[in-house]
This record gives sequence, C-alpha cells and structure tokens, in this order.
Amino acid sequence: MLGRVLCTVLFVGALPSPAGASQGHISVILLGATGDLAKKYLWQGLFQLYMDQVSSGHSFTFHGAALAALEPGQRLMFDVLKRLSCPPGEAPDRCAVLKDQFLKLSQYHQLKTAENYTALNREIETLLGQEGLREAGRIFYFSVPPFAYTEIARHINSSCRPPAGAWLRVVLEKPFGHDLDSAQQLAAQLAGFFREEEMYRVDHYLGKQAVAHILPFRDQNRQFLDPIWNRHHVERVEVVLKETVDAKGRTSFYEEYGVIRDVLQNHLTEALMFLIMELPANVSSAQEVVQHKLQAFQALWGLERSSAVLGQYQAYNSQVQEELQEARGYVSTTPTFAGVLIHSGSLRWDGVPFLLTSGKALDERVGYARVLFRNRAYCPQSSTLRDAGHSQCKPKQIIFYFGHGALRAPAVLVSRNLFQPVMPKDSWKEAEARSDLHIFGQPLSDFYTYIPVKEREAYSVLISNIYHGRKDFFITTESLLASWAFWTPLLDSTSRRPPRLYPGGVENQHLLDFEMVAGGVAFTLAEPAELLSPGGQTPSDFRAVQSKFRQSPLVSGWAEELISQLASHVEQAAVSSVARSGQFHLAVSGGSSPAGLFQRLARHHFGFPWQRTHVWLVDERCVPLTDGESNFQGLHRHLLQHVRLPYFNIHPMPVHLNRRLCVEEDGGAELYAKDIVALVANASFDLVLLGVGADGHTASLFPGSENGLEGAATVVLTESPVKPHQRMSLSLPLINRARQVFVLVLGKGKHDITTLLSRVGHEPKKWPISGVNPSSGQLVWYVDYEALLG
Repeated sequence: MLGRVLCTVLFVGALPSPAGASQGHISVILLGATGDLAKKYLWQGLFQLYMDQVSSGHSFTFHGAALAALEPGQRLMFDVLKRLSCPPGEAPDRCAVLKDQFLKLSQYHQLKTAENYTALNREIETLLGQEGLREAGRIFYFSVPPFAYTEIARHINSSCRPPAGAWLRVVLEKPFGHDLDSAQQLAAQLAGFFREEEMYRVDHYLGKQAVAHILPFRDQNRQFLDPIWNRHHVERVEVVLKETVDAKGRTSFYEEYGVIRDVLQNHLTEALMFLIMELPANVSSAQEVVQHKLQAFQALWGLERSSAVLGQYQAYNSQVQEELQEARGYVSTTPTFAGVLIHSGSLRWDGVPFLLTSGKALDERVGYARVLFRNRAYCPQSSTLRDAGHSQCKPKQIIFYFGHGALRAPAVLVSRNLFQPVMPKDSWKEAEARSDLHIFGQPLSDFYTYIPVKEREAYSVLISNIYHGRKDFFITTESLLASWAFWTPLLDSTSRRPPRLYPGGVENQHLLDFEMVAGGVAFTLAEPAELLSPGGQTPSDFRAVQSKFRQSPLVSGWAEELISQLASHVEQAAVSSVARSGQFHLAVSGGSSPAGLFQRLARHHFGFPWQRTHVWLVDERCVPLTDGESNFQGLHRHLLQHVRLPYFNIHPMPVHLNRRLCVEEDGGAELYAKDIVALVANASFDLVLLGVGADGHTASLFPGSENGLEGAATVVLTESPVKPHQRMSLSLPLINRARQVFVLVLGKGKHDITTLLSRVGHEPKKWPISGVNPSSGQLVWYVDYEALLG
C-alpha cells in the first residue's frame, strides 16, 4: 500500500522528488485522536508536518488511536481529517494531492489493551517488511488525560518500541502534575519506561513565534542589550495572558487546577525564564538552555501568600454548581484571575519586579511579555517640537507580543528611542508604522515593529521540532520539577484564601488593579461589600481565640500572616532599642520555624537598623559552621547574606575550635559567655527568639537536661536525643535576663505540645519551655492557627 502511495505522489508531478535514497520510515501514533485537542490543532499540525517533509526522503504513516471501537472511531477521525485546510499561499493543486495522500496514509486503531499495542507493533513491522523500508523512528503523541500516561507508557515500552537503531519520541501534554509531589511521582513513573531524551513535554506557548524568538532576539542583539539588560536599567518585567472567555464547560478541570496551575506555572513562567535567564553561549543547545534556566529558578525568591492577588468572576460559582451538580450552598475558592509578584536575588535582577498576570472573563484577549526600561530623561521642550518617535522622554520598552489584541498577530516591538534591532529577514519582516494603532498608549509608529514572514500555528511549530528532535522547545524533567518547587508553596498558602469576586468583561473597571506594597502585591481598591460573598453569607471557618497563653500575651493567625506580624514586631523592637541605647542585640534560634521570619525580614523590612544590630545564636549544633545542619548556616542562607549587617556584629557560636567539635576543655561555651558579658549590657539581650520542640524543648535545652535549666546565667554544652547529639545553648537563666522573649510555634505537628503547655505550670525539667519567664522583661507567644487549634 505505502509503495503505491509514494508512486502516486511522484507520478502526479506536483512535488519535487525526494533527494537521494529513503532516509527511513516514521510512524506517528496520535493517542486521543478523536479528542478536542486533536480536532482543533494536532491533526492540522501533523498535516502541516507532512506537507513540509514529504520531499525530505522520509516516508510516513499516521495512526490515530483512541478507546472507541474500530468503526465509530474511524468515522469520527475521518470526519476531522476531511476538514483539514491548507495554509495561505499553498498551491491549490499541490494541497489537494497532499491532502488526499495524507488521508490514505492515515488509519484508525483501537488502543485499549496490551494486545492492541502488540497488534499495532506487528502491523507497523509487517508494513515495513512488505515495502522494504527501514524504520527511522516512532512518535507517540499522548493527547490523553495524565492519569492514563503510566498505563500507556507501560504498553509502549513492553510491546510497541521500535527496533534497535530507530528512535522513539513520546510527546506529553500538560498538566504534568498538580503540585511538586504529584509531578515527582509522575516523573518517576515515566522514567521507569522512557529515557529523558525520549520524552517531549509540550507547553504550546513555546511554539508561539514571539515566545520562541525571545532567546534568538537576545542573542542577535547582544551588542545593544548587554549594557541595559539588568537591574540598573530595567524598571519591571510583565508577562500577561488575558482571556475574554470564561471557564464554562471546563469547570471540572478548573476546580482541580485553577488559573495558577493552568497558565502561570507553565506558559508564563517559561516566557519569564527566557527573559531573565543568563544567555547561553549557544542558544540552540537544549542542554545549555536547560542549565541556565535551572540557575534562574534557583535565584528566585520563594513565593509567599502576599506575593499574589487572586480573583474569581462572579458567574463561576453557579457554573460549578450546575456542571458538577454541587449543592446550592457550595462556595468555590478556585481563582480564575491571578497577579503574582516575583523577585530574583541574582546580581543581574536584584530588586526588579517581575509581574505575571492571567485571568478569564477579562476585557480583552491578548498575551505579551513586556520589558519596561527606566527613563532618566527630562525633556523641557514640548513633544510637538521634537521627533516624537525618537524622543528620550517617551517610554522605552521591548514587547514580545504573543498574538490577538490590537495587533491580531505575533510581533516583536522595540521602542524607536532604544535601538533598531537585528531581526532575521527570512522569518521576520518590518510591519507598517501605523500611527492610528496604539499599544500601551503609544502609537505603533513609536516602535520598530516586526511580524512573522509566515505566521504559523504553535502546534505546527512544535510538531516540526519533535520531528527534528529539537528538545530546546520542550520541558525537561529537571525544569518541570524546578517550576513546581517554586510554585507549590504559593498554591499551598493560598488554597483556603477566598478570591476577590469580579463581574467579568469590561465591567471589571479598576476592580482587579493591583499594586506593589511592602514587597508583595495588594488590590488597589477595597473589596466592594456587595461582592464579598456569592450568597451574602458570612464565612464560618473562624473560631474565637484567647489573647493570652500561659498568662502571657498571645498573637495568633495563619502562618504567613503571623510571620508578617512577628517581623514587624521584631523591627519595632530593634528601632526602639537603637533609639534607647544605640544598639540592638538579637539572639535567634535555629530549626525550620524561623526561616520564614528571616526571609521576611530580608525582603520586606528595608528600614530595619541592620548597621546597629548584633545577631547572636540561641543554640547551635556541634557541626562545622559550613555544614547544612548548622543553625548559623541556615541563618546565613535565609538572612545574613541578604542584609547589610557589619561583619563584626555577627556572633556565631564557637563550636569548632582546635579542629574539634564542642570539646569541653576547649572552652567554647565560656568564650561565648565572655563575649556576651563584654558586648551586651548586663548580659541582657534586647530580644531572644525561641521555638518549641514537640517534646517541649527550647533552644538546645531538652527534658531532663543536666545543664542550663537553672543556676548562673551562662552558655552550656548539652545533649540532644537526636543527631547531632552534642549542642551548645544559652541557659534558661541567661534567656530569662532578656528584655523581650518571643516564642514562635508553627504547624499541626506542634498542636499536641501547645495544648499540653496551655495546662501545665512551671516544670522546666519536664518541659524546658515552661521555664521561660523573663525576670524583668516581656514574654510574647506567636502561635499559628494550626498549632493552636489543630
């Protein structure tokens, strides 16, 4: 059959002859061949591939596959194939011939059981044997839900792999997991069947021409961009995808994923990475691109609850109730709009805000990545007296326009007062400089504007790259997990957060406008009362909390809000202490609890008097200070390296002396005690920050400890029940000399000890934290709702 088809194509004469001998046969298997994605994009993309490559020397067959039985599945598939269209500019005669051949080369299979996959493999081998063709490779395109991936992967690996010498390319559609844990699990499962180089994870935004050109544009314009592509010149970076459609018909998907998982974690993040990653020496090297992308991820600050504003269009809740048969009282907190502020700690981008925004039921359909540059110019003369297009007082920006919107096409725009870019003439052409069309309030004539010579649909671009084995257009396992590791903490912290309701469309007015506030983002307008709750009901997930704990003041809230409040109180204590004595002596605990506080202080409290602050350790593990277990190492990683604290104001505990760890005769504890007496007035810290262990320990003072629970105020060596066993710690009497002591307790794992401590008295030998009672200072408890209420 295949030989006759090839002969027919060559006999027609509408096509150039294949160059040289056959390069082998490629089988393309489209799983989910009758689904929506296949109907809208994939079959058209495969037809485009066939048109582009029919003269390449390869021969093809296309196998549509689904769960439906042969006859109905075949009918559905060929209904789609008959509607395939030729791209503009294609000769009608050539197109008609190619479409006819494509249909003849396409066949339907039911792929449901292991036997079905074995039969498909046998059919491909038989066909190749009959036609005397060598197999070049197989492409399996998974246009199916991710829950089916593992079973399909098992069948392909066991009975449908090509023979040795031929390649296998497996194409996977998002979503790739729901969070970091599920993505890791799915990645591990697939790794059991396929090698990394065999997997092509599709993010179709990487096939959009403007997105795909970001790295080449940066590479080709290095001479202009190198001096200005940094924090000294860039004011902010925006990556935006707005949609006018809502989620109707897709609410089951949206209820599980929401706008952040659907759009920001993948499409917008990938575009952002292309903008902010260090430029590889070879932008065509997939390996170099991935490594630079991973480095960019590692430099990003962790996202917090205050990093995002969330919204939901008003009709969404009723659509969910109707489509998912939810009860009338059901209230969804799934966001359909999100604005997220991202920061990088890299030398290039430190301090530059990256804003990612997407939503449904908005005022227009448009997508773009925009780099806005700082403008230091001031122009006294009226703009009418100058060349407006090149005026230095006009905004300076570079825009990668994904499509739709005012331009209705992909484009790259560069302000004329920046530079005239280098663009590849074979693929991009300069557009007409229209003054009647405005982009971000500026006439199009203010920009050098370039559009594709030939506009191509994203899936056609990606399918072509799969055929050519170009992996730089696809998501690797490492990159995928790095993205989920970055986004999952925000998803967890906002999972219960009710989004702002908005009416949808142009009626949104300024309701979704947001601004950068104290290192985070917040809506500019107050919440309208009538939009607070779809049913006008008051949220019921609140419980009364006492303002005292163990006879001392209690501050409680959700963890992120609590950390924010604690950070403010620490700064207030520092400012007050500096005003009183000129210095602020702060002693901090190790462990995981204070890490969020340290990050908050570094990123949001720019008025903190670091130059007058001394930082001490409450306790330390007896490991080298460079060890990952070291409390000082955690303090350095989360705080010290991000703030301007004088070197001599940092006081790590001397646990490593004479090349030995915490040996009593080396006198490390006595040295630290002497430093405290010498530098801290009356050996009274201005503030001591403590945590609480599940067994009631605090600092490194453990139940039944022989040292540090009573006696003279000093620094002691102690023994921990868990490794590393040896510790150094401030004693309880020394802690109780502080002006203020803050105790931070976070998480459900601390609920039992919190409940116990609310009932017991002063019994430090059983529960050392119960012995914390400043003799002339104040004790304040900071306990989050999970620890307090369970």
